[in-house]
Amino acid sequence: MTAVTGIDELLERVRAGLDRIAPRDAFAAYEEGDALLVDIRYAALRDRDGLVPGALVVERNELEWRLDPLGSHRLPEAVDHDVHVVVLCNEGYASSLAAESLQRLGLHRATDLIGGFQAWKAAGLPVLPPRPTTG
Repeated sequence: MTAVTGIDELLERVRAGLDRIAPRDAFAAYEEGDALLVDIRYAALRDRDGLVPGALVVERNELEWRLDPLGSHRLPEAVDHDVHVVVLCNEGYASSLAAESLQRLGLHRATDLIGGFQAWKAAGLPVLPPRPTTG
């Protein structure tokens, strides 16, 4: 029988294997050309709250396929396994699980943004405004 693990315990274990990054440090790494920011928030959140300028938008369900350097559906930014990927979600929970998944693909520098987009915005870092709603 397989041991049962709750999400809180799983998240704690996953985060122990990540070198998580604070918003200002992620911004500095991006500005220096040392980080690929990847926004996995779903469209409704991006439309509501805006975007991080320069972040690559990849829906969570496509993340591994789009960032695997060996994959046939990879994005041009997925050049090799040494890319410093910083995954961001809304509050920094789903991004931890996503970064761990990328590490299992060999992207050993993959990590996530502590506090997610909301922490980025609260730190006063650049945000493109939300798209105006039509209708």
